[in-house]
Amino acid sequence: MTDRLVVASAVRTAAGVLGDAVLLRDGMLVEVGSAAELRAPGVREEAYPDGVVVPGLRDAHFHPVNYAAAVAGVTLKDAADLGDLVDRLRAAAAALPPGAPLTAMRLDDESLAERRLPTRADLDAPFPDRPVLLHRYCGHVAVANTAALAAAGVSPATADPDGGSLDRDDTGRPTGVLRETAVNLVAGALAGLGGPALTPEGVLRAMRGLAGLGLTSIGGIVGCGGDGWADLGDQAAALAEVAGDLPIKVGAFVIAATPAELERQAERLRDAGPRLRFLGLKAFADGSLGGHTAYMWEPFADRPGETGLLRLDPEWAHGMASAALDMDGMVAIHAIGDRANAEVLEVFEDLLDAGAEPAALRIEHASVLREAEIARFARSGVTASVQPAFIASETEWLPKRLGSRRLPSAYPFRTLHSAGVPLAGGSDCPVEPPHPLWGMAVARDRAGMVPDEGLAAADALALFTDWAAAALREPAPLAPGSPADFVVLDRDPVTASPDELRRATVLATWVDGQEVDVPDDHEVWPG
Repeated sequence: MTDRLVVASAVRTAAGVLGDAVLLRDGMLVEVGSAAELRAPGVREEAYPDGVVVPGLRDAHFHPVNYAAAVAGVTLKDAADLGDLVDRLRAAAAALPPGAPLTAMRLDDESLAERRLPTRADLDAPFPDRPVLLHRYCGHVAVANTAALAAAGVSPATADPDGGSLDRDDTGRPTGVLRETAVNLVAGALAGLGGPALTPEGVLRAMRGLAGLGLTSIGGIVGCGGDGWADLGDQAAALAEVAGDLPIKVGAFVIAATPAELERQAERLRDAGPRLRFLGLKAFADGSLGGHTAYMWEPFADRPGETGLLRLDPEWAHGMASAALDMDGMVAIHAIGDRANAEVLEVFEDLLDAGAEPAALRIEHASVLREAEIARFARSGVTASVQPAFIASETEWLPKRLGSRRLPSAYPFRTLHSAGVPLAGGSDCPVEPPHPLWGMAVARDRAGMVPDEGLAAADALALFTDWAAAALREPAPLAPGSPADFVVLDRDPVTASPDELRRATVLATWVDGQEVDVPDDHEVWPG
């Protein structure tokens, strides 16, 4: 047995300050307390005199392969206007073979000077022969040029797929804007046409960067090919390939179409490596607020005739969820609009009546909720997996989507917590930045939007530690007998103000009792 003592200025959890040292043995935590009492002959010490030890930070909802692609590829979030966007795409295309598809991520029409999505016409002039597909940063809308549409066989005669739509001009011709499942029509067709491949080293490099942010575990959403980011192929296979070298822990939620596909991926992930686990099923009920595809009870304030799109087939969802539960997996269903949340809660209530455990059921995002949905959450015990970083990026446009009357129903963290609803924090990266301390800060101050719904400082820490660990089926952090996963920060995250928390530095990240070696030049996107 090998004992080690990690000593800092304090050991802080959501429950309070527990001492100034943690005793480790063979990768597990033995005890938290006073260094003076835990010291013993032969015990090696690691000292961080100016640091504060906190539980390892967790992100309950993360797209790891998409994030790795964002680190290595083309992102458009801060493009100033359509001209700037095209210049960035031309620079990226220069590195590709002639005719190879060009894909880019994090297109944000709300940040462009034109305040609109590009169309096929905007992309055809600079790229008449190269297929181009741009994913909106929410992941639920994309824009294709004519060459990409042609490669996918999309024409004016193409019908809208179930759960999706193609924007059309006055003549019925597709404009290139694809919503929800319509993205798959083009993304899947481009997958085998010679675009840049994401390498295993690229995935590992991105994961090492996450350790540098203090993340010790993530709930990794992975597709099998055929999901909204289908041009990245089989993401579960990409993770399984690097499982033995992962610097952090990944609990995988699989986007699958059939029970057989889910079972195949579950077996692959279960046997992959000690830091990669199968956690369950990921499915979708609706889209995004930014893309006007969240499924709402009332129309969007800025599009009075539209209430979004429902992607969920209740019969399919019930069958897939039952299959996941039979595999001892969890069920995580994306629902942003209030009506989508009601639809998912109905499916979950049926599963609970059939004997499902509430802790196995999660609603991802739970972004807009009426009092009725919050009460159903509380009665059911279902977890709300929330992303505070959404608030920071939506302050400029969310009020016009929802209107002043409905704005307080968006991201009601304090109300959910007060009602007893289990919460878990995440980022939905690469939709939002992967920095958990930033998420913790905005969970408290909400970037000034509906501040009464902010969490207390200790609860914001729990959101990304204890509560997220529970939603990932991990032991209580820093509890005796749990894996020695913890982080050393340069300040106390509870006594620091939200702005101070945004400036905090991670001094060290420990996973399974070993400090993770994070290269000085590790890439973190965005910086």
